[in-house]
Amino acid sequence: MTDHRQRPRRRGQGELEALVLSALREAEAPATAGWVQERLGGDLAYTTVITILTRLLAKGAVTRERAGRSFSWTSTSDEAGLAAHRMRRVLDAERDREAVLASFVTGLGPDDERLLRELLDRPRPEAEAKPEDTEEA
Repeated sequence: MTDHRQRPRRRGQGELEALVLSALREAEAPATAGWVQERLGGDLAYTTVITILTRLLAKGAVTRERAGRSFSWTSTSDEAGLAAHRMRRVLDAERDREAVLASFVTGLGPDDERLLRELLDRPRPEAEAKPEDTEEA
């Protein structure tokens, strides 16, 4: 006899992280992993939520503070910030950054290329300037 039970849909890469971040941003104060689990409908195991939060912590997308024997978590990033982190990680893993960036840019559509040019032309606030962007006196 064949088992015809439907397997749960496998989520795409980063989908759970985005869901957890979204839940944390909705919180009015730092939230526990149990609160996040409940907010997401309770279909994820508590250990899965902890794993996702720990990965987000390593990426700098959340912070945590001790709350009794566990932690309270706060979002420091949004989905766009998380996607940008993934893009930087891919870029950092390649030897020829210039070739990767050139290939990426040439693959953009006209609207995205225009948007990228506008973003690059905007002055960056001092706090975001990287040390290699400034000349030493």
